[in-house]
Amino acid sequence: MSTQSNLAGAYLAKGTIGNVGMPGAQIVHFSLVVVPSQNSVNGAVQITQATQNGNYQGQVSGKIFATGFGTTTQVVSLRGNVHSDRVTPIEIPFEAHLALDGSWNGTGGFAYANTHVENVPVVAEK
Repeated sequence: MSTQSNLAGAYLAKGTIGNVGMPGAQIVHFSLVVVPSQNSVNGAVQITQATQNGNYQGQVSGKIFATGFGTTTQVVSLRGNVHSDRVTPIEIPFEAHLALDGSWNGTGGFAYANTHVENVPVVAEK
């Protein structure tokens, strides 16, 4: 007996979460493989910020679901760990949630370390 993954309809989603252009704002850059038939999302995030704490990056996984709520056609939740770009090998829990239209634009939020950001734009990379 063999098992196969059903990856039909899988696609790559890239974009940002945060107030791009606002001085000092933390911005999450994401690159995710989305498999709607399995309601799964897996990929990488990179957090850039203009503070002395530096940038973070890591792997995430999560779920995607259709909503049927007007222009918000899908919701995505992400979880994983990020680590500093510095030498310190400490991993920090990361979570994000997104309310999106079919083009991966919408609103979301994220949390890591002592940072919690809500109600910021999510913009798909063109």
